[in-house]
Amino acid sequence: MKTAIIGVGRMGRRHIQVVRKLGLDLVGVFDVSQDSLKAAQDEHALTSHLLFNNLDKLYAEAEPECVIIATTADSHCVLTRMAAERGAKYVLVEKPMAVSLEECDRMIEACKRHGTKLAVNHQMRFMTVYTEPKRLLNTEAYGGLTSMTVVAGNIGFSMNGTHYFEAFRFLTDEQVVEVTAWFSPEAAPNPRGVQFQDRAGSLRAVTASGKRLYMEIGADQGHGLRVIYACRRGMIMVDEAARELFSTERTEQNRGLPTTRCGMPGVNIQRMIPFCGVIDTSAAVISALLRDVNSVSGEHGRCAVEFLVAAYQSAELGSIAVRLDGKLERSRVFPWA
Repeated sequence: MKTAIIGVGRMGRRHIQVVRKLGLDLVGVFDVSQDSLKAAQDEHALTSHLLFNNLDKLYAEAEPECVIIATTADSHCVLTRMAAERGAKYVLVEKPMAVSLEECDRMIEACKRHGTKLAVNHQMRFMTVYTEPKRLLNTEAYGGLTSMTVVAGNIGFSMNGTHYFEAFRFLTDEQVVEVTAWFSPEAAPNPRGVQFQDRAGSLRAVTASGKRLYMEIGADQGHGLRVIYACRRGMIMVDEAARELFSTERTEQNRGLPTTRCGMPGVNIQRMIPFCGVIDTSAAVISALLRDVNSVSGEHGRCAVEFLVAAYQSAELGSIAVRLDGKLERSRVFPWA
């Protein structure tokens, strides 16, 4: 399949590896930066006919069927709509999907109107650090997820937090209905440019059935990434940096005891989780898009942005709970990268 990559910064150059891994036909890469194009050419031995700094020329000459958009979030909407309008059958866009809910809606609408399948590169459902906990959570021994707690360094709510928003939706098979957020007073400089900003802090989100997501990713925290999954009859802790999983569950004879008996002897297991690199997981997202099976749709990407908008509104309104079925700011443009 004829595939083009728009934006060949760090992530875009990884997508060159993804395209080759999948056996797709790379017909062009685009970037406004000559330095980025040169880096892509040197790193991946690209011939000069694959390098474009003009989008009209890329679409006219390369005629891509699949377009991968790996630019910053502020350009995702216009580039996605252009890809659909210029005949692309498949579009993968990096996360966060867009910088406003209104832009998300315009992207989804344009792709539907032109018959283009849209996906967002949220990779969690293809990563063992999430698929293995989900398998355990839904067993009789654990009794289903009640809460997910993320404790990490300053990973940012938009850059990496949106991954956990999508992971929580994937793990619970439910939509969040309410978000409360507390932002750290300081904002760390964004390496992608002074025009971009990503906040850190704390967050609590709740689904209609009462499942909770907690995030503690303050700007004063600078190391590690652990996720704890609490269940009715057990608990799972994953050190994502070390790829280590520790699980503890009640013994079978104690499963029926009240939750107040939380200190009973249990069955404890500690093991390593197979490594899933960004190349493999991005390839899985694109493969799902092309096969239209278990794809991370534009609607899924919009859910993560909706979650993020609610977090910003909550923090700015004094950390009150914000309902996602209320009046979220659809047209407000946020400074996410």
